[in-house]
Amino acid sequence: MRSFDFSPLYRSTVGFDRLANLLETVTQFDPATASYPPYNIEQLAENDYRISMAVAGFSDKELSVEVKEGVLTITGKRAGEEPKTRFLYQGIAGRGFERRFQLADHMEIRGARLEHGLLHIDIARVIPEEKKARKIAISAGKVGEPKIVEAKVADAA
Repeated sequence: MRSFDFSPLYRSTVGFDRLANLLETVTQFDPATASYPPYNIEQLAENDYRISMAVAGFSDKELSVEVKEGVLTITGKRAGEEPKTRFLYQGIAGRGFERRFQLADHMEIRGARLEHGLLHIDIARVIPEEKKARKIAISAGKVGEPKIVEAKVADAA
């Protein structure tokens, strides 16, 4: 069992408690849901990602994709009752599932589509303008020399 002590992190930082909680939840392992349904996470471009999940036998009405508080949740529930079939071998799992993905800041779900038994979810990192790097102009004036900015004063009528 792995256990991490995040108390040094809490002593010297503010607002990183979410990161510590994320690290704790990532280390939790549930072997019952670890491999079903199988999925891929692809990086298509610098800021574009795709999760592809094998959901054979599920229709679009039986699947749900939701995002809440930075967590992408994909759920599959069979509609109606299972047919009473006697399988000699059942290799295609048909049970319901719920799979969660923790999303980083500024991640936006662009869309989801079901194609040939695969559920594709497109995700993009959209960084707000105020968070992007910006170039600061360097003036050639002398140090300490004030820069004069002219401004028009509106007439007080």
